[in-house]
Amino acid sequence: MTSIAWYVEDVTDAIARSDALLAERGRARFLATASQQLGNPLHEDRAARAAVRLAVPTLGDTAVLVLAPRRGRARWWRATGSEPATVDGGVLTGDELPPAVEQALAGNEPSEADWLADQLAEVGWLGERAPGSVSVRVVSLPGSAAATGALVVVRDNQREPDPDEHDMQMLRGFAARAGAALDAAVLYRDQADVAETLQASLAPTEPPAVGGVQWGAAYRPAPSSLRIGGDFYGAHEMPDGGALFYLGDVSGKGVDAAVFTGQIRQGIQALRRIESDPARLLVLLNDAVLETSRAHGQGRFATMVLGRAQPAHGSGLSLTLASGGHLPPIVVRADGTVETVDLRGMLIGVVPDPRIAAVAVQLAPGETCLLFSDGVTEARGGVRGEQFGAARLVDALEGCQRMPAPALAERVEQVIGDWLGGRNHDDIAVLAVRAVGLTPRHLHAVRS
Repeated sequence: MTSIAWYVEDVTDAIARSDALLAERGRARFLATASQQLGNPLHEDRAARAAVRLAVPTLGDTAVLVLAPRRGRARWWRATGSEPATVDGGVLTGDELPPAVEQALAGNEPSEADWLADQLAEVGWLGERAPGSVSVRVVSLPGSAAATGALVVVRDNQREPDPDEHDMQMLRGFAARAGAALDAAVLYRDQADVAETLQASLAPTEPPAVGGVQWGAAYRPAPSSLRIGGDFYGAHEMPDGGALFYLGDVSGKGVDAAVFTGQIRQGIQALRRIESDPARLLVLLNDAVLETSRAHGQGRFATMVLGRAQPAHGSGLSLTLASGGHLPPIVVRADGTVETVDLRGMLIGVVPDPRIAAVAVQLAPGETCLLFSDGVTEARGGVRGEQFGAARLVDALEGCQRMPAPALAERVEQVIGDWLGGRNHDDIAVLAVRAVGLTPRHLHAVRS
């Protein structure tokens, strides 16, 4: 006779533990995915769009991300609908922000209450839904110094229960990841804004119209320098009708080099009012650079060619050129031959009382003196990645005597660009000074 025994086991706790484990694994997978997808964007718009898209529908039916206000205006992005969520956005003034969002931007977490939904309805973020039909959570997006923004998550009460503590932990974990991504994007934006402001303030200006002189210029900063280079050039009209012109290169790269470039240019602007001789002016500039470098504990230096152009008796130009350790200029004669000026000197900003070389050069009408930075001769390209070199530059200029100064400067830049073949390069700067008649056409400088 077979005996059968029956028993009853309460598996409620086991099922609950299993469900909790599965839910925790799901939350962990979601946060891992968020970390991966939010780790790449370095643009605040792309980072914000990625964040609100990720939040829907896992965290809620609607997600709104508000960036910390800038200049009194706060940008926001909203994702709604099922996957893939649609994203829209807009801008609110500081006075239009919901108080709950202002609290989150201050680093506080507003508690859940009906008035949170009412605030969202006032700014139109709930769409056609009634405030009483949804639950709302608002959390801060932490940044390196302060909250980068705020994240608002809206859930439909009829379809989803109110978030529990586990859900809030996942929401805060997601907010931390979104905040880190936005913090990096905002920092990148601020750095780009600084670079753009510096570039605008330090960009070479068009040389002044001076009788008997035609100017041409080309400038291409290194790709890695945020469009701010360490090469510089410029020209100033002198009270006696002549012109002071210069081209140089400072040590360092990027923003630091740009700041030093600004100091050099400001020094020339000030010193030219008390000294017009190029060699003596470079000595004064050297003293100023040394004083500034020592005060800040920095070893900065620069190379430069500084010249003075005067209309010659009869026709043409008389140039006085002084060098502070820079590459010697090149002269394109009227018959098409090319000469390298024998001009040498010591770096600016290294030692007191440097040896500054100076020479006089006569330009007949139609002849051009070309100043250039080492980004031209040291450009690596060709088949074997060789430096362009001074010899190739001389060859490229032969027979170019009929070119106006802007066209000649542009030709040098184009030749170097072809030689580089898309490779990285240092800053490239070219300044051409051409002798013309006393009633010249002043063409605009070529800018890249």
